[in-house]
Amino acid sequence: MPRDTGTESAMTSQLTRRHMLMGAALTATAVVAFAREPRETMRRLKPGELEAMIPTQIGQWSFETRSGLVLPPDDPLVKSLYSDVLTRVYVSEDRPPVMLLIAYSNTQNGMLQLHRPEVCYPAGGYSLTETKTKSLDLGPGIQIPARFFSAESPSRTEQVMYWTRIGAESPTSWIDQRAAVIRANLNQVIPDGILVRVSTVLPDYGSAEPVLREFASAMIRDLQPNGRKLLVTG
Repeated sequence: MPRDTGTESAMTSQLTRRHMLMGAALTATAVVAFAREPRETMRRLKPGELEAMIPTQIGQWSFETRSGLVLPPDDPLVKSLYSDVLTRVYVSEDRPPVMLLIAYSNTQNGMLQLHRPEVCYPAGGYSLTETKTKSLDLGPGIQIPARFFSAESPSRTEQVMYWTRIGAESPTSWIDQRAAVIRANLNQVIPDGILVRVSTVLPDYGSAEPVLREFASAMIRDLQPNGRKLLVTG
């Protein structure tokens, strides 16, 4: 049967055009991806810099020890995630002790993101109440969303308040956290991230919340401007 060279030629021409269009689309995608690839990091703390930033006297509380806190799981992923972790217990003559954990990561990307306390506490054997988001006033012009919950184990009940900062944003969930990273990446920035957690051992949250709010406000007030920027504003 004779070949229809005209039809074959037309089909070949269509395939060639299709391949050219696909190639052009892939090239354009690669160019956009390269142009949007994050190149600027926001901040990199030097070793020991976080420790030096946080005062040992915060309001009515004084630093006493580094032990007794619920910590992130001790595994290679967590060790690669955080570039610096500060743990302290502060005591006062007329107020309950307050536990402070600050976990800093100089790189927040698709692979490495802050672990939230809702993960760490159950891993330590605690059961949690529902987490609530409330506004936290940390001084003139500084108001951020914070997360509150109670954590109970057979040996104690801990009342917890925390907030996170990714770049210049204060996400309250993992989804918000991921979105903050993406927005920063679109601006060609690899954001840093920080988690600030304050807690106290009291049986009910009603009596603990004012204590945690007072401590957090006093800490931000007593920090130098670079410390406030690191913990809150980015």
